[in-house]
Amino acid sequence: MTTRRVTTSALIAAAAAASLLLSGCVAGENQPAQAKSKGSAGAVIQGGTLTIDFATYNPLSLVIKDQGWLEDALASQDVTVNWVQSAGSNKANEALRAGAIDVGSTAGSAALLARSNGSPIQTIDIYSQPEWSAIVVADGSPITSVADLKGTHVAATKGTDPYFFLLQALEAEGLTPEDIVVENLQHADGWAALQSGAVDAWAGLDPIMAGAEQAGAQLIYRNVDFNSYGFLNATESFLTAKPDVAQTVVNAYEHARVWALANPEKTAQILSDVAGLDLAVATTVIAERTNLDIDNVPGDAQLKVLTKIGPTFVATGDVPNQGKINDALATLLNPTFATKADASAIK
Repeated sequence: MTTRRVTTSALIAAAAAASLLLSGCVAGENQPAQAKSKGSAGAVIQGGTLTIDFATYNPLSLVIKDQGWLEDALASQDVTVNWVQSAGSNKANEALRAGAIDVGSTAGSAALLARSNGSPIQTIDIYSQPEWSAIVVADGSPITSVADLKGTHVAATKGTDPYFFLLQALEAEGLTPEDIVVENLQHADGWAALQSGAVDAWAGLDPIMAGAEQAGAQLIYRNVDFNSYGFLNATESFLTAKPDVAQTVVNAYEHARVWALANPEKTAQILSDVAGLDLAVATTVIAERTNLDIDNVPGDAQLKVLTKIGPTFVATGDVPNQGKINDALATLLNPTFATKADASAIK
């Protein structure tokens, strides 16, 4: 593989593109059919639209969209697939809460935050166990540790894993959020701000972070235990109305997992194309910082991580009290669809 260095201008362009909330069109999107039956357990829904996100931080979503598996699987039911790009977990959560999408991908921490604050979502599949967050500084920065962040400006996207990663990193070093100034910027804008010198550090997110590293940025703090899993979430109304479509989505995700594990180079190429990244950068994200070979069923492994993160939300005022965290922990995960996932059902 030939590696070419990512230029700063190319990275800024890629970052700007990644920060947009884009929607992709599928044939027939402007001619939605009327549903011919109401949803119930085991019902087959005819007609309508599935609105689902894709995101560069969710490689399986990119594979599914690229291969057209959902369109093929749902064609017999006359269901149109509408793809919408999420620029971050916070944007996916906003779209889910507004009913703008039926299915969206977030970090586990972001899903817990949303559910704790009343968003009617449930996690139906686990798409990855990533190491997608770290504390990043510019090349040559005098900041070499989390302790050095005291009194600095740090870019982070509130409501996403990098933000919660930052909070945990501060706590681990005996600092508090009040010891820094958090600049609430979308992921790509955070990287741009670091490049321009507008901030001293950035709580980064792959694949943008991998591109930044390739360009010379330094990852001064990494801790895989502070990264929560990749959660595939759906609105409760969608799960009630269209359980068969939800099952097809999860089947497609598991088909994509098998495909991606067998085709890591093609998966990296798809990520490279969508995110506008150098192939070497995309390969780093897929090969080194994304674990797809995991149990897809939401359960104890995720609860263990979320139980640690939950009190942080209360301490920072993002959730009013621990009771809401406990309620969310008890109701967020829905293993029904992942337990029945059948990768072979997708052709």
